[in-house]
Amino acid sequence: MKPWSPDSWRDHPIVQQPEYPDQSALKEVEKQLNSAPPLVFAEETRSLYKQLADVCEGKAFLLQGGDCAESFSDFNAANIRDTFKTLLQMAVVLTYGGKCPVVKIARMAGQYAKPRSSDFETIDGIALPSYRGDIINNFEFTEAARIPDPNRLMTAYHHSAATLNLLRAFAQGGLADLHQVNRWNMSFVAANPLKEKFQQLADRIQDALEFMEVCGIVSAVAPSLKETDLYTSHEALLLGYEEALTRRDHLSGDWYDCSAHFVWIGERTRQLDHAHIEFFRGIKNPIGVKVGPGMKPDELIELIDALNPDNIPGRLTLITRMGADVLPEKLPALVRKVQEEGRKVIWSSDPMHGNTEKASTGYKTRSFNNILREISQFFAVHKAEGSYPGGVHLEMTGQHVTECTGGAYGLSDEDLAQRYRTQCDPRLNADQVLELGFLVADLLKDARTKA
Repeated sequence: MKPWSPDSWRDHPIVQQPEYPDQSALKEVEKQLNSAPPLVFAEETRSLYKQLADVCEGKAFLLQGGDCAESFSDFNAANIRDTFKTLLQMAVVLTYGGKCPVVKIARMAGQYAKPRSSDFETIDGIALPSYRGDIINNFEFTEAARIPDPNRLMTAYHHSAATLNLLRAFAQGGLADLHQVNRWNMSFVAANPLKEKFQQLADRIQDALEFMEVCGIVSAVAPSLKETDLYTSHEALLLGYEEALTRRDHLSGDWYDCSAHFVWIGERTRQLDHAHIEFFRGIKNPIGVKVGPGMKPDELIELIDALNPDNIPGRLTLITRMGADVLPEKLPALVRKVQEEGRKVIWSSDPMHGNTEKASTGYKTRSFNNILREISQFFAVHKAEGSYPGGVHLEMTGQHVTECTGGAYGLSDEDLAQRYRTQCDPRLNADQVLELGFLVADLLKDARTKA
């Protein structure tokens, strides 16, 4: 195998990249990024690595979630805060229900690029380059807006830095206090149409917190009750951006992609001889790869060996995205093969991408029932194969949008127009995320009881 360097990917084929008309401007922006401060630090990333090793060994659970694609127009403190709160609320429910630590990774502070199924989008007979995320071009359907602009790389960097700064403040500054988080959960349960279904678990969490208070275990003397670890992640699609933010750690000598703690390869860019595999094999971050229904067992082993040749627990997360109607048929053979070959990986369920459909009103949407069904089937397959279902990966927001149908409030196709805000794929709203959290807690409890 040829020696690796942060730019060795440039000698390989690559797909899903924008065509910048001004290459000299692109190089200048990448040069600026290369001299800019890193967004995350190697020691933070090593801490995540250790926690993910526990997930791999069945001692913890991975919760990964956030926007389908962050947008510059929605960049504000309230949106960041609300998604942070929702992730924490779901994590508390999963922690108590599963009786295990929950590793929290946000799809935030860098999730600005999106792969597309077509290079062009046609509306009313007019074809323009597809919108590929705010880091590349503008969502507005005009010729000028769809031209890839290198300056957007810098805007994405600065937005990511500000988002990370606020997330760190929230995680360490009191907003993560378990008592506060559970009060939010109690309010959610009190207003929910399925209150009776969730009340018992919410009450047990509250009883546990009150018991700890009586024993003198309060936030003032136990920092773990008011602080938390929250890591960031995104699909590392634009390798020029990722290369520019890759740094050599002065302690270990290893290379880290300092654009995020955790990065993943999408379903469309995981070709074994292509640039994304080449870049990912050399960075020391914990990494993920999306696994769709077309993946063959032998191909998966080749992919695992390319990305985690030393078989290190916590290094590689396989994020399955198959669809509720397909997963029971396709996933068992993959899990079985990985088990037989003794590969150390984390299995996580992305129940979103395989369940996208078009509503009768014309909106792209996802059914809450199908999302839950795929997660349930994911747990069932791993139970049958003697494997550990290590996590869930959700496209979600803390806002009360109407983009996915179903859930306790029974959102219909007709309701989607009320608050359909996504610039790309439909997201679960805050209520739907928390409802899912209570339901997945039962699945996790069963999986850990049987383990």
